[in-house]
Amino acid sequence: MTHQPVIILVNPQMGENIGASARAMLNCGLTELRLVAPRDGWPSESAAANAAGADVVIDNAKVYATTKEAVADLDFVYATTGRVHQLNIPIDTAEQAVQRLRAHDGRSGVLFGPERTGLVGDDVALASRILTFPLNPDYKSLNLAQAVLLVSYLWFQAGGVPEPSQYHRTKKTRPATKADLDGLMEHLTTELDAASFFTSPNKRPSMLLNLRAAFSRMEPTEQDVLTWRGIIKALVKGQR
Repeated sequence: MTHQPVIILVNPQMGENIGASARAMLNCGLTELRLVAPRDGWPSESAAANAAGADVVIDNAKVYATTKEAVADLDFVYATTGRVHQLNIPIDTAEQAVQRLRAHDGRSGVLFGPERTGLVGDDVALASRILTFPLNPDYKSLNLAQAVLLVSYLWFQAGGVPEPSQYHRTKKTRPATKADLDGLMEHLTTELDAASFFTSPNKRPSMLLNLRAAFSRMEPTEQDVLTWRGIIKALVKGQR
């Protein structure tokens, strides 16, 4: 069964853009909206006004303090960005992304960054893949609601029977959620710190981001995460 992707707006700055995004979502049959620390708080009168009747989206929107919390229960996440990030994460066009989302049988989401800056590296590192729009190279600036509409519309247009995934996943184990990956990263980071692995404190944050990105792009299962945690435990026990 294909689930609707969750639309996640990270640090949205204007209620008007949240409302317009909700309107775009409902036009295309998407209803699950999550907000990460909206600048002007929540609920928002301007968001409700600009939603133009998309009450089912606005009234049921969930608010989170951090992006990590907002994606914790999801197992496949796209980060929308047109910027170059120093993370080795696979990149799809919107059309490719929608086909992959349609074929995915778990819980998925799409991250959209704040209007002024877009997603930062810490947010992108939480994603399984990057979604980018092949636009005019001299001018790629999209309004937040425009970006949400593009993804939502392509999702709507790609309706019907999903194409088979190019990857086969056994049904014996579910896809790993972002919370599962958080646990793995916390476990790994603790042991790496204990082993004095990070010889350069300045490089530690970027190295952890790249490790997180490496696990994310694997699209691991729950069993994969458990296996990696077992490997870490065995290595630590052997050293001690």
